[in-house]
Amino acid sequence: MANYIADLRKDVGSRPIIMVGAGIMVFNSQGELLLQLRTDSNDWGLPGGAMELGESFEETAKRELLEETGLTTSKLDFVELLSGEHLYFKYPNDDEVYNVIALFKTNKVSGELQLLDGESHDLKYFSLKQLPEPIHKVTKIMIEAYYQSVHNARK
Repeated sequence: MANYIADLRKDVGSRPIIMVGAGIMVFNSQGELLLQLRTDSNDWGLPGGAMELGESFEETAKRELLEETGLTTSKLDFVELLSGEHLYFKYPNDDEVYNVIALFKTNKVSGELQLLDGESHDLKYFSLKQLPEPIHKVTKIMIEAYYQSVHNARK
């Protein structure tokens, strides 16, 4: 399938678009979170990305996880649907987006971590209490949403 966002950018240039996608929080057996050191912005972020035509949020999360990390999962837990002005982001190439993100989590993955698609310099698990810097702006929002969902589940 063609890259929907790249095709759309040919028509609209770098003007703001609504970008729908999925992010996935992968936890290992020690409760550490998988992050990728992104090549586009040189900060740490969650695996995830834009939805392709005809995909569900779950399919997007699974595809992006495989493309960006080499890992697969059959178990996704929905965390939250995120949208709003605070999810505006301007990429280093001047592309502007307002993100709509379905956030998922999993602790059931298989495969070996691999840098496959050129979108990452590194892949590494971190303790939630010792996250690296800098963290991508949108990833910070997703991690905060995760903390909020955990807090609400305990009430």
